[in-house]
Amino acid sequence: MATIVSFQLHSSLQTSLYSIRPNPSLRICRIHCRGNNPTTDSPNNQEPKPENAVLKVAWYGSELLGIAASFLRPPSDVQTPVRAQELTTDVSGAIPRPLIVETIKEDFRRSYFVTGNLTLEAYEEQCEFADPAGSFKGLRRFKRNCTNFGSLVDKSNMKLTKWEDFEDKGIGHWKFSCILSFPWRPILSATGYTDYYFDARSGKVCRHVEHWNVPKMALLKQILRPTRDWLWFKKAGGT
Repeated sequence: MATIVSFQLHSSLQTSLYSIRPNPSLRICRIHCRGNNPTTDSPNNQEPKPENAVLKVAWYGSELLGIAASFLRPPSDVQTPVRAQELTTDVSGAIPRPLIVETIKEDFRRSYFVTGNLTLEAYEEQCEFADPAGSFKGLRRFKRNCTNFGSLVDKSNMKLTKWEDFEDKGIGHWKFSCILSFPWRPILSATGYTDYYFDARSGKVCRHVEHWNVPKMALLKQILRPTRDWLWFKKAGGT
């Protein structure tokens, strides 16, 4: 049956081709179609360049401000405990995942985001640290930034609310709030989560990626917004 159908189609097609003669008056038009992947190149999925520029300036500015503030603190306040205790390894030389996870949870109890008091042995020395405003590599730089940020905070509250385990990473969900020690006493409050990617060989954290559940510019506006107490103080004639 398939052979008969094939023969009939071949005969009909051959007859049709013989009946077609070139027509010099006809022109061939070529149509080029171009498109962008909406998941990557669509303008709707990209943040405005001016907004990104403002965020980068704010990010690097806060880092420099923290460094400057560290020189104004007494030496006793600058130093934070360096948690570099040796973590046990398995037969392959890697630190077991449960031990790394428990260490991260302990660091959360010490509010390592604002104290810099984290277990260094749980991270690769060239671990990548990223947040909504930028990224860099270097464990010591991250520790310094956390410590310096803490010097700009009067009160803070950080809590690990949920932990999830995946094949190549763990996700820690958290909530955070603080009062910054700026003259206008802004309040920074947000929830978010951090991806902790683990190195396959050492078992240590090789990528530390923060995600904030608020728009980036909203965070910047929180920092610039004065508290009601400060506004009342200014209206009352305070200096």
